[in-house]
Amino acid sequence: MSNMGFSFSDSIAGYVTEVDLSRNTFNLKTSDGRNFEIALTSTTYAEMVRNLGEPYYDCTSQMQSMLVRDRYLFAYGIFYPEVDRNKIEAKHIVFLGRTENEYLFERPDWWVKQISNLANFYLKAQFEDGEIDYRKYRTGIGLVGSKEDSNRQETDTISRLVYGFATAYMMTGDDRYIEAAEKGTEYLREHMRFLDEGEEICYWYHGVDVKPDGSEQKIFASEFGDDYDALPAYEQIYALAGPTQTYRVTGDPHIMKDIELTVNLFNRYLLDKTDKGGFFSHIDPITLSPYAESLGRNRAKKNWNSVGDHAPAYLINLWLATGEDKYADFLEYTFDTIEKRFPDFDNSPFVQERFYEDWSHDTTWGWQQNRAVVGHNLKIAWNLMRMNHLKPKERYTTLAEEIAEIMPDVGSDRQRGGWYDVVERSLEPGQEVHRFVWHDRKAWWQQEQAILAYLILAGSLGNTEYRRLARESAAFYNAWFLDNQSGGVYFNVLANGIPYLMGTERGKGSHSMSGYHSFELAYLAAVYTNLLITKQPMNLYFKPRPGAFKDNLLRVTPDILPPGSVRIGEVWIDDRPYTDFDADKLTVKLPDTRDSVRVRVRILPIQVFFDAALLEVADGTAKISLTGLLDVNAIPILEAELEKVQTQPLKRLVFLLQDLKCISSAGLRFLIFTKQKLGSDVQIHIVGAQENVQNYLKMSSFCQGITVSDRYDVTETANVYLVP
Repeated sequence: MSNMGFSFSDSIAGYVTEVDLSRNTFNLKTSDGRNFEIALTSTTYAEMVRNLGEPYYDCTSQMQSMLVRDRYLFAYGIFYPEVDRNKIEAKHIVFLGRTENEYLFERPDWWVKQISNLANFYLKAQFEDGEIDYRKYRTGIGLVGSKEDSNRQETDTISRLVYGFATAYMMTGDDRYIEAAEKGTEYLREHMRFLDEGEEICYWYHGVDVKPDGSEQKIFASEFGDDYDALPAYEQIYALAGPTQTYRVTGDPHIMKDIELTVNLFNRYLLDKTDKGGFFSHIDPITLSPYAESLGRNRAKKNWNSVGDHAPAYLINLWLATGEDKYADFLEYTFDTIEKRFPDFDNSPFVQERFYEDWSHDTTWGWQQNRAVVGHNLKIAWNLMRMNHLKPKERYTTLAEEIAEIMPDVGSDRQRGGWYDVVERSLEPGQEVHRFVWHDRKAWWQQEQAILAYLILAGSLGNTEYRRLARESAAFYNAWFLDNQSGGVYFNVLANGIPYLMGTERGKGSHSMSGYHSFELAYLAAVYTNLLITKQPMNLYFKPRPGAFKDNLLRVTPDILPPGSVRIGEVWIDDRPYTDFDADKLTVKLPDTRDSVRVRVRILPIQVFFDAALLEVADGTAKISLTGLLDVNAIPILEAELEKVQTQPLKRLVFLLQDLKCISSAGLRFLIFTKQKLGSDVQIHIVGAQENVQNYLKMSSFCQGITVSDRYDVTETANVYLVP
């Protein structure tokens, strides 16, 4: 490196190991253990990572005090060649939290806010803040949300956006989002669906061209280059992504009928019914045969998409909505096939992705040749863990962990952070690093696969190394992929994190990008982080139609999580408390109504516990520390501590809530009742409440006159305010 002889700019991601402010330098240790000394200059500026919709947070004046050991950060700067080394001068620093242990994207509401901003971006881009009318929809969306000059509406991109809107509703309860999801689903049914009642199958057009006079030209077979004049399995699979997620929210029986008939298509025409098994990647649009000569290079082939995409695109969500054994069995079949056919570790650290009919490896197909898509490997690890929670098999977790252990060295950027795109599967003689096929850019969807893979591995297995990798992956995504100026997320960034804004990768909507991966990431990152790792509650929203679900039973399991890891805490129907639910089975028995109802469900991590400890009673002041979850089951514990307090005159009751993870409505009602019984002469102090607890307290008029503070000092008024 010292012989390069020219300066260049680049970024480094790592952990602070040493700080020498007398020399204005600090040392950064990368994920793979390399150390860099970095100098601060008079023009170095720093900021805090920010979510979509948030303002710029300048940290320049606090920069030096924030450079503490073990803090993970990004430093972008200039490398200058000098006599015996490269000197690195930082120009831009991104911090991930206010302290070395805080990662802002682990806040309970981070991903909720992000998905809401994503949904708002696409509502405005597609419908110009007006009526939600999918005749206005266009596949191509530019950088700032403007529609590109094309009349094409692709089925899969609509479906993926519908998935996004339905998922945004599940996280926020915003009625605009479920309206957009339902209207999009109906538009797909009316304009993109080919219903063959005689064959009892359903399949979906590639797309529609909307002419200036409003008439339509149907595009039956795919016109995408890799799949030209064929019906590719992945297009039929992703046509179900949006409708299935919408069904999960509403239970619309018309959607279920379409899903069932499309699954019939998979089983009758794409499934290899011989002992070879698996699903073919393409069928002829006329004969529906995978053996038609017209398919050319796609004749009698199988690939990752035709086998592996069923689960994340629609099948897991279908099982979550129905609980039916036939869908669990379908999932098991696909994962058994993946586990048996895809690994090829004797020849490469990457899985195989393309196959001939007999599962021999196809290493000459089109652009892929003998190349690996990094994200597909991570996607397998992520979904194997989900499947293992449904039907545990040691070989599922073994393969998931094997991929998780291998991928950082061969698929990630250990200096700058983030995950690469497509690389050569094998090394040539003398090579030590798998070569990039076209570029070293990083795509948004491959970051998603890494984040979700390592989050679910960390949450399921308690492995701290997996959590570190999840954090580093989420840090790169949130630092560099969020377009804080125009909204949405970037398609690609350069290796150093700078957005790549050229060609088809410039926009926010294309054949390859719509409202799926970024929305899916927001939803499942929130689920895995809150419910499995940080042990925070989550609210989910549903809007079932009357009599929609079988036996009027709404299933609200957030994802296929470790058995017994979560339960229902509380349920509201049309904003009123509702008690007819099974907390452990995660089901709600819906009331018999003639109208759709709004269901809000509070999901709690099972390992959140409660403890109340009376710390001291002195001079009329009692201090009680609360830990874990204050719900109905915790009330007797808190009552016992309060009984100890009331044996002597009391002027102040101080609740120390630094370690209180969450509070339920029952817990809040108990505090209201306690305040009433103590009387107006006893001052109540709430100290150190976490943001989610504080927000919940603010919603109650109980809080009028209660002092909320960061710390307790009866003589100090700084940082103390009365909650309105």
